[in-house]
Amino acid sequence: MPTKIILDCDPGHDDAIAMLLAWGNPDIDLVGVTTVMGNQTIDKVTRNALSVARVAGMTGVPFARGAHRPLVRQAEVAASIHGASGLDGPVLPEPTLELDPRHAVDFIIDTIMGAEAGEITLVPTGALTNIALAVRKEPRIVPRVKQVVLMGGGVNVGNWSATSEFNIVIDPEAAHIVFNEPWPLTMVGLDLTHEALATPSIVAAIAAVGTAPARFVGELLAFFGETYREQQGFEHPPVHDPCAVAFVIDPTVMEVTRVPLNIELTGTLTLGMTVADFRAAAPDTCTTHVARRLDHTKFWALVVDALERIGDPEHA
Repeated sequence: MPTKIILDCDPGHDDAIAMLLAWGNPDIDLVGVTTVMGNQTIDKVTRNALSVARVAGMTGVPFARGAHRPLVRQAEVAASIHGASGLDGPVLPEPTLELDPRHAVDFIIDTIMGAEAGEITLVPTGALTNIALAVRKEPRIVPRVKQVVLMGGGVNVGNWSATSEFNIVIDPEAAHIVFNEPWPLTMVGLDLTHEALATPSIVAAIAAVGTAPARFVGELLAFFGETYREQQGFEHPPVHDPCAVAFVIDPTVMEVTRVPLNIELTGTLTLGMTVADFRAAAPDTCTTHVARRLDHTKFWALVVDALERIGDPEHA
């Protein structure tokens, strides 16, 4: 049976590709998409999510708007990477789906509590604000969640500071809550996602699909690639968020190590750092894992396959 997931995201170029991968892969049952401020404001990322839904021809998937700011801190966006809209590059179609009337936090709680225990996987690819709020509002969701597979953090690398990754550092208090709950959690962080490079051969393989959604991804990668070259010195852009979805589809797409993880909340230079304790073997009580090596070929094959399966909804 396909794995039921809630994708909690802040589209964002790589979030958009994560949405397409989740929608197009037959081993995923996308039971909901929730949005959270991050790459841009909540208004912009929510509109972006609905625009991507139209590109992909998504139907029957509820979309719910979530937190407009972090738990404690002021909102911080990544316009230098994702542009003024959060999805600069392609022309975004007008959304046609209506938002679910519930707040994302309530949607997450209702969906988990209404499903069988162990049925729903949470896949957050933005700040962890919605997930933390859901845990605090209804702690009974924790033992009912199958697993949390998140894009964020990094054991040996940061991107928004020398030590910290954007999704974590913009709401470190939320991340601290989520990482310290006793559910199975896999951190798909920069150590792994910096291997998910959209090289020229990958861009060509996506273009060869020849559909409107594939052209949309090509336009996303062109803009994303330019900002990554200018801002972070990457020759080819790393596509972070689809890696978390790919792990849910096929865990063999990456190597994962069980290790205690926690979030630094008070460091002057290390706020938001995801700290992994490799000093000894992880204790039996450890429920956190970190992804460390990607099968690049297998990962991109999943993305291209999903685009082929989506087809050309506007011309179907």
